[in-house]
Amino acid sequence: MTEFEGIAPAIAQALTKRGYSTLTPVQKAVLGAELEGRDALVSAQTGSGKTVAFGLALASTLLDGKERFAQAGAPLALAVAPTRELALQVKRELEWLYELTGATVASCVGGMDMRTERRALDRGAHIVVGTPGRLCDHIRRSGLDMSALKAVVLDEADEMLDLGFREDLEFILEEAPSERRTLMFSATVPRSIANLAKSYQRDAVRISTQAEQKQHLDIEYRALTVAPSDRENAIINVLRFYEAKNALVFCSTRAAVNHLTSRFNNRGFSVVAMSGELSQSERTHALQAMRDGRARVCIATDVAARGIDLPNLELVIHADLPTNPETLLHRSGRTGRAGRKGVSALIVPNSARRKAERLLRDANITPTWAKPPSADDVTRRDDERILADPAFEEAIREEEQDFVRELLEKHGAEQIAAAFVRLSRAGRSAPEDLMDTPSFTPSPDRGDRGDRPERGEPRAPRGDFGDSVWFSLSAGRKQNVEPRWLIPMLCRIGRITKQEIGAIKMQAEETYVEIARDWVDRFVEAVGPKRALEKGIQVKQLDGMPDLSGGSRGAPYAGKKTGKPDWKGEGKPDWKGEGKPKRKFDAKPDFAGADNRAPEKADAKPWSKKSGKPGFDKPKFDKPKFDKPGAEGAKRKLFKNKSN
Repeated sequence: MTEFEGIAPAIAQALTKRGYSTLTPVQKAVLGAELEGRDALVSAQTGSGKTVAFGLALASTLLDGKERFAQAGAPLALAVAPTRELALQVKRELEWLYELTGATVASCVGGMDMRTERRALDRGAHIVVGTPGRLCDHIRRSGLDMSALKAVVLDEADEMLDLGFREDLEFILEEAPSERRTLMFSATVPRSIANLAKSYQRDAVRISTQAEQKQHLDIEYRALTVAPSDRENAIINVLRFYEAKNALVFCSTRAAVNHLTSRFNNRGFSVVAMSGELSQSERTHALQAMRDGRARVCIATDVAARGIDLPNLELVIHADLPTNPETLLHRSGRTGRAGRKGVSALIVPNSARRKAERLLRDANITPTWAKPPSADDVTRRDDERILADPAFEEAIREEEQDFVRELLEKHGAEQIAAAFVRLSRAGRSAPEDLMDTPSFTPSPDRGDRGDRPERGEPRAPRGDFGDSVWFSLSAGRKQNVEPRWLIPMLCRIGRITKQEIGAIKMQAEETYVEIARDWVDRFVEAVGPKRALEKGIQVKQLDGMPDLSGGSRGAPYAGKKTGKPDWKGEGKPDWKGEGKPKRKFDAKPDFAGADNRAPEKADAKPWSKKSGKPGFDKPKFDKPKFDKPGAEGAKRKLFKNKSN
């Protein structure tokens, strides 16, 4: 019991009942004698047990030497969290921690019925947990009595500031009694947190656990490079390879969450979504499905995933790269908690490799660079799981012996083993066949730029393209076909890369594309039975080389798509023959003549003296003159033409 020395007996008993045998570094730190009754600014890594830590830190202040709380009235402590999920998680943690003390814990979070929360506050609560906006609403409506508060806790303070809750936090702290304790818990302590602490804390103790300064050792980071069109397939293979009890897939937008949820549902994964557009009830049901095993994959945005605590979360996948190192660490910190191992896999499209390198470097993380698991890798991993199944180690029970003998006599050992393998694989999604992309290994000699050439180094020549098949596309120059958008479309829809595309010959109404023969079957299968690309372009496989003899004037484009004509083919125009363009006039006009015009021909057009070009000179007229009115009062216009 020495580990829990100095903790209230009821709290220590709750920890033992929960299975705690030792405390984490941050939990030990908040029990130090120097923190007794004082404010504190605590920075510790996500997943280090901060919720239990501030519960332990509050116990001495709230119980004040007693073993149990008196009847609940106005709240004694207020805990503020950035999201609904985190607030409800904190409430659950404090409920079991203070269970034997008779504490009443109430919640005030957005998305829940405010009238129900008001009734709970009116009945009385010792501790209130809530989100900033909803707490401010209750305070302004006089539903939350702050007069008896002894302590205020800001959990994930840095995240609350990032989400724009500074004004709400300042309002809450200003409404609380000035003699209260203020505890701030944050994964990091940027300048904004330091300023907030300076304004609203008194002589605060700064606590920084050792875990904050080093990479999370319980998390294995893997950076998986993929072709952009293979991103979703790579995620499927990663999920299948690890077969985690719980997996969390992070996306940058709600639309991406909805898309991946639909895709993975169709592939047979038990998946739930977590995004801001869901109601609180829907989010609660989704998390409960993950906890009780009805769902194994949760696809979420960053904000929606704040505060998610899944005990069996073994895998985090970054479908979209995080925007900053803090988000990367917070995402990854959902796994590898409480001594359990976890994997954090970043899906890195080839075009975003440098961004991923900078992100990992800034986060002080050294990942393992690799390719995603291939279909063969997933199949081998499935076989390993079958061979390691505990069912093979169990002795045959007496009631099973007769049926086992009957199966062996009727089907034989090999057929029974094959049936067992099929049954084992039946409920799993088939792995995806990924494109073969160049491998990448960071190199310290080039600043983690790996096997890419230095800026200014000449790239290796492509060489002979090799055996290939030609395809005809039903659009050409008249349809404004350009390699800069045609090549990405072929790669995306045909599931190939630029390396598998050879020459492109563009004609007036048609475009011919050369595809490496080894990739033709994959290309044809990806295009589909309708043989159609985007913009109504039809694809047709040719038996041999395209006939370019009757092509219209214009240059065919080279295989590397520089945008410049490739005149190496037979289509190069010959301007030396009769087809060479002629000037409009056979002879240069002679401006030496008196009439300032070229010699006339029989069929010559009129020549303008003024411009020196074919045309008419505009006649000029004098301005009209008027006679004085006569006896009849009439006016008479007289025109005189100078040319007359």
